[in-house]
Amino acid sequence: MASYSIGIDLGGTKILAGIVDLNTGEVIFSAKKKTKKEKGSEIITKKVINIVKELIEESKISLEEIKSIGIGLAGQVDRKKGVLIAAPNLDCFNVNFKNILEEKYKKPVFIGNDVEVATVGELMFGSGVGYKNFVCVFVGTGVGSGIVIDGKMFTGYTGTAGEIGHITVSCGGRACGCGGNGCLEAYASRTAIEHKIRGAIKKGHKSVIIDYIKEDGAIRSKHLKAALDMKDEVVLNCITEASEYLSSGLASIINFLNPELVIMGGGLIDAVDFFYDLTKRKTIAKCLPTPSEKTQIKKARLGDFSGVIGAALLENYRKQYD
Repeated sequence: MASYSIGIDLGGTKILAGIVDLNTGEVIFSAKKKTKKEKGSEIITKKVINIVKELIEESKISLEEIKSIGIGLAGQVDRKKGVLIAAPNLDCFNVNFKNILEEKYKKPVFIGNDVEVATVGELMFGSGVGYKNFVCVFVGTGVGSGIVIDGKMFTGYTGTAGEIGHITVSCGGRACGCGGNGCLEAYASRTAIEHKIRGAIKKGHKSVIIDYIKEDGAIRSKHLKAALDMKDEVVLNCITEASEYLSSGLASIINFLNPELVIMGGGLIDAVDFFYDLTKRKTIAKCLPTPSEKTQIKKARLGDFSGVIGAALLENYRKQYD
């Protein structure tokens, strides 16, 4: 018999949500809303409430058939209390999504960090199936990772393990949104690549990406792919630089943690094969000899729905391991 839960992936630029079959990991129905322009705790909370409402109203699954609601949040979270502590990219702070959604929909609600939740998805139904020790790295608005040790999510002493985007790759380097300098995220995220491209254009370098900026004001992963297909030199240089930094960060993690597998996902990885392939080759070349031969690197199997599926699985996952 089918069993369903709602999974919500609340990221820096969009909310992607779906009704998930817990037996198969299949997304039965999905909905998406943008978050980049409209920010703030009140606005984001309303968007989350409305996307759940949309799923229920437009799918053929009734609320009575939904077991739970899970949310992956792009920020620091208190898992037990169900609170989003801080999501600077969304200007969203101290929101108790657990209380809000449980009161509204009368279903148990579970939350986690967005990349942690995506890692759960890959562990249960994705590229991590059959592996006990691996790291998931997702590249999009930021750069984050989830760690699996002995088949279980490792969240660390304060629950914040996996912040690969905030390892230092350049002492005293670029300012990062976290308040530090020289973080990997400031060099290898799609946001960082966008800033670098815009800077090159301001300096007078010509790029086809200008046409995409005029169309919708943003540089998206699909635009980067299109520009690379046209052999755009500015985009090629910026993507190559980001790959250099990302591969250095990944090689450092592999040398330190020695996982069986590294799973790479996120919008930039999904859309731009050149970036993924180049980063994979560079990472292997930078590792110590033994892990470079043994460690596997794969793409996330669940693609854009890793976070949605992982969020929907949170209740079952935590019952198994907590």
